Amino acid sequence: MNSPIYLDYQATTPTDPRVLETMLPYFAERFANPHSVEHAAGRAVEEDVEEARAKIAKVINAEAREIVFTSGATEANNMAILGAGRFRRTAPQPRNRVITLETEHKCVLESVAQLGREGMRVDFLPVRSDGLVDIDRLAAAVSEDTALVSIMAANNEIGVLQPIAEIGALCREHGVWFHTDAAQAFGKIPLDVREQQIDLLSISGHKIYGPKGVGALYIRRRPRVRLDPLFHGGGQERGMRSGTLPAPLCIGLGVAAEIAAADMAKESERLQAMRDRFLARVREALPSVRVNGSMEHRLPLNLNLTFPGVDAQELLASVPDLAFSTGSACSSAAVEPSYVLAALGLSDAEARATVRIAFGRPTTDAEADRAADRLISAVKALSGTA
Repeated sequence: MNSPIYLDYQATTPTDPRVLETMLPYFAERFANPHSVEHAAGRAVEEDVEEARAKIAKVINAEAREIVFTSGATEANNMAILGAGRFRRTAPQPRNRVITLETEHKCVLESVAQLGREGMRVDFLPVRSDGLVDIDRLAAAVSEDTALVSIMAANNEIGVLQPIAEIGALCREHGVWFHTDAAQAFGKIPLDVREQQIDLLSISGHKIYGPKGVGALYIRRRPRVRLDPLFHGGGQERGMRSGTLPAPLCIGLGVAAEIAAADMAKESERLQAMRDRFLARVREALPSVRVNGSMEHRLPLNLNLTFPGVDAQELLASVPDLAFSTGSACSSAAVEPSYVLAALGLSDAEARATVRIAFGRPTTDAEADRAADRLISAVKALSGTA
């Protein structure tokens, strides 16, 4: 049986062969602990890890020493939000409020909620019907008591791109630290932590054709951002994240970041053209299809589509030769309408009729066309319009 056409590249990506080739020696031949700097083998691996750190930093115009390796974006988000909230709450001039959006990733929402359980004031702001933050509402919510604002760069379900530079400027004006979950944006759209005035930024390896199980957190040094660490132990990663670094994964992330940055402009153009062609093909056959979220401010690879009157779970089951999703993979344990779509104003019935399509580096135009045709036929059959 042929493999299905994979259209779920926001859930995860395959490891790029170039990344895998670079990683392999560090599992067996160059296996030394990068923290064992007393001997040459350890120092050699440490140098390679530091080179990877520099590659990651370069993508976002940061310094290498501002990058802390983590197990992924979920850990990075927890580290940023809990660490910043706890530090600022007990600082000499304490701040006791955290602001985020209702449409953030679950790990951000749960981290903010945890700070609320610890006594901080937390606000979950609504978004506009196109999925974008209401800047005026955010500005009204920010006060001298605000410690942190956490707003993702690109949404993991609807793909909308938030006005990061505008949010960063607002936060800096009020002395508020700004964290952005860039798991879906890093390596796909330009990010500049200096120009966009980002204080904390989370990265994931497996979203950019790197290995699973590794990510990073950017922590600004000037003006200085300090966090209470989540882990305690040997003081690795400048005391922010104790534990032995997985050198193969860190080095793989560095290569994946380098490749993504080099290909970003060309790949974005290709994917956007593919996405728009796919959407036009579907719309011509199924005029009732609706796109959720802003089309103007959107990741080039993403479509979030509602097919009125069609159950998305049944749609997935009817096209086993396609691989896509009905929402965020990280919420797949709960078969319930997407809270992101609800925040945009969709009813439960509309949310249950919605799928996420995400194209990727391996997707060809021919595959996208075949997938559109298969989707059209399946929707027509399920809706009785075939």
